[in-house]
Amino acid sequence: MNKKIFVIIVTYNGSKWIEKCINSLLRSIYPINILVVDNCSTDDSVELLKQFSEIHLIQSKENLGFGKANNIGIDYALNNKADYVFLLNQDTWVFDDTISNLVVMAQNNPSFGIVSPMHFSGDEKTLDKGFVTYYNRNIEENAGKNIAIVPFVNAAAWLVSSACLQKVGGFESLFGHYGEDRNYCDRVLYHQFQIVIAKNAKICHDRKISRSFKKDLIQSKYKMLSQVLDINNTLFASYANALQSVFGLPKYFKQSYSFTFITQLFYNLVVYYLQLIFRMKVIKMTRKKTMI
Repeated sequence: MNKKIFVIIVTYNGSKWIEKCINSLLRSIYPINILVVDNCSTDDSVELLKQFSEIHLIQSKENLGFGKANNIGIDYALNNKADYVFLLNQDTWVFDDTISNLVVMAQNNPSFGIVSPMHFSGDEKTLDKGFVTYYNRNIEENAGKNIAIVPFVNAAAWLVSSACLQKVGGFESLFGHYGEDRNYCDRVLYHQFQIVIAKNAKICHDRKISRSFKKDLIQSKYKMLSQVLDINNTLFASYANALQSVFGLPKYFKQSYSFTFITQLFYNLVVYYLQLIFRMKVIKMTRKKTMI
């Protein structure tokens, strides 16, 4: 008997990719329900989406960000008795057997909270540059296996079991556009679920990984936020890890930016760390909530 699968796509000005993404899903050999949450796009994404009678479209009146918009979709899926939710980025496409292979893997292994496919780039031949950095960290211990057990995989394509969602919950609302997947993976591990990559399933992620000082600063702050919220560590250890990032991240970026920019980065991270200390009550409450 087929499991009930809801594919959730959050869109924002994604007209460049959305038709290819949806059409690839419609060719899936596994029966699925497609739910799109549009984050108040200003291009013609909504008009394109409305051409597909097979999807359910939810239009937000504001840009909620990645996590909050996905939470809307997750709530809808669980309320409609989903067995699994497949979170998929708008700039990706799947293959005919992608979802089928993921579902079989998840069904046979109830301890797998998140099952993600191999992430290829838009050329369909090479691994996505972001994906390969953390996939390669575990490549030796996972050699010869049909899965790779990892502590983290980015949320471009996650098959998440309803059991995991009901225990772990949705994405943390303190995050904007970055860091929410790292935080979620930390919580999945805390609740004794595993995160795996299925080597017999793949998606393509058509993105260009760009960097700027502003983006690196934002991502650095969200990394520190995810560190203080990591319930796998004590509160003291979590803040100690974030303090290490205050000094470690400027060293990491020193080859990319001038001394002036690195000094500015360090100053901003010191200020942000102090803000995290002043927000410790909120941090404690959030950590306690996610431990339940």
